[in-house]
Amino acid sequence: MTEVRQAPDSVFVPGIGQPAPEFELLNQYGEPVRLSDYRGRNVVVVFFPFAFSGICTGELCEIRDNIAAFKDSNATVLAISVDSKFAQRAYAEKERLNFDLLADFWPHGAVAQEYGVFDAASGMALRGTFIIDVSGIIRYVVVNPRGQARDFAEYRQALLALGEHQP
Repeated sequence: MTEVRQAPDSVFVPGIGQPAPEFELLNQYGEPVRLSDYRGRNVVVVFFPFAFSGICTGELCEIRDNIAAFKDSNATVLAISVDSKFAQRAYAEKERLNFDLLADFWPHGAVAQEYGVFDAASGMALRGTFIIDVSGIIRYVVVNPRGQARDFAEYRQALLALGEHQP
């Protein structure tokens, strides 16, 4: 269950069945968030280009409005962009986002690079989503072209399929 619609040339995007690269970033409150702290839960890692931009706001507000669907699937959402924790906090407050926004600010885009979704030419993350299972293994990947929103229904489908394969 993987679909990579677009990835930069010569960039490695971790694939299905591989361990998710570990990371620790600050959330919008300045608190450290480590991927491995979520072992035992599914994690939906959502890379987005920039806070306050139109498509990103639409996508993240759709997640906000449907957060119960993630919780029902034993999933935590971690949204990541290259914005600072200060921008992330202002954005989360303005849009009433009820999940962690993580700042991949410095070194600039380092986590996005690890996941193969950093566009060095524009200095931003591409729209990449990675669903990671309870053991830290990547089970779903999608990278959308610039300007194309991700389909929320695909997240639900991937999480439902994942639930069928977990104890």
